[in-house]
Amino acid sequence: MTDQPSQKAADVLIEIIDNEQDISTAFSIISKCFGHQTNDGFWKAMNPGWDNPSGATAATNRMIKRWKTVTNNKAGKPNTVHLKATVPDPEHPGKRIMAGFAIWAQLSMVEGMGDTPSTDISTAADLKQLYPGNETEQRFLRQTFTSFMKLRVATLQQKASTPSPATFSLDLCVVDPDFQRRGIANKLVEWGLEEAKRRGGLESTTEGSAMGRFVYRKLGFEPVEEVVYEVDDEFRDRKLPPNLFMRTGLET
Repeated sequence: MTDQPSQKAADVLIEIIDNEQDISTAFSIISKCFGHQTNDGFWKAMNPGWDNPSGATAATNRMIKRWKTVTNNKAGKPNTVHLKATVPDPEHPGKRIMAGFAIWAQLSMVEGMGDTPSTDISTAADLKQLYPGNETEQRFLRQTFTSFMKLRVATLQQKASTPSPATFSLDLCVVDPDFQRRGIANKLVEWGLEEAKRRGGLESTTEGSAMGRFVYRKLGFEPVEEVVYEVDDEFRDRKLPPNLFMRTGLET
């Protein structure tokens, strides 16, 4: 689909996802990006069997479960928002197709101000279910998850005693490779930054990928520190993604 015309920004529609089928479509886009395009070892470890029907179904069901179990903050707003970006379907005039997906999350160490993140993977995944009887893979995922979450958690711990103890953080942002470089990621990020303002001027954070960090920088995120994966020597040859922890500094 490389011969598609450039997508106009006005053609991109950002909406909150309200059905399971969209979550399934989103997983397909994520698989294209993190599985095939960037070969992200951390994401693939979190989604074993992502490239076969049973593994993809299991991973999709985990995403659906997260979508269905969203909590609310004390103001009644959802702590997690799943977004889709749609564009006119080039193969079916009059219809639209999902081209991008993002998850924004209000996070805080203060009760009622957002979901509480942790460096402990047991709060996000069941290792025994993902890798039954495989202690090596369980250990690898514990180490990579802890490393990935370390700066996010430390930031929220520092903010816990401030007047603005929460962040509205970009947890994930992907654009179908067939529609990349057309401003779709910008729209998904801009939606979240505007929502952060509506929620009282919350600061935003993210872990920017090699591709995404340039978009985030343009939209107001500032680099803080590269994520360092602290793993055992036996895992050093696995391809782990470069991620840059970034903040907007929009505290109020």
